[in-house]
Amino acid sequence: QVQLVESGGGLVQPGGSLRLSCAASGNIFSINAMGWYRQAPGKQRELVAVISSGGSTDYGDSVKGRFTISRDNAKNTVYLQMNDLRPEDTAIYYCNANKVSYWSGPLVRQTYPSDAWGQGTLVTVSS
Repeated sequence: QVQLVESGGGLVQPGGSLRLSCAASGNIFSINAMGWYRQAPGKQRELVAVISSGGSTDYGDSVKGRFTISRDNAKNTVYLQMNDLRPEDTAIYYCNANKVSYWSGPLVRQTYPSDAWGQGTLVTVSS
């Protein structure tokens, strides 16, 4: 079983910064893309940022220029550096791993469904 564990959420004042981390575990062989999504109360889950195994990145329009995604493939960990936080960034942030391959005895298998999700970490931006 592949598990994603997020950390780093909390309460921060507007203009402040937070860094989220998400570590994947479970005899992992490789992970295609990793990313962050968020869901605010009463709203749909939306893309925050995604990074490929090769390091290509993409961001949601509302966070461009303020958030930076990075990953450490050796540690199967993805990070989200969030700067200049705004009240509208308040949400539960979910880590995502797409197309995770893992060791199952001598074989390499892929997770099904192809997306694995963390349990979420709450980010609250308020004065």
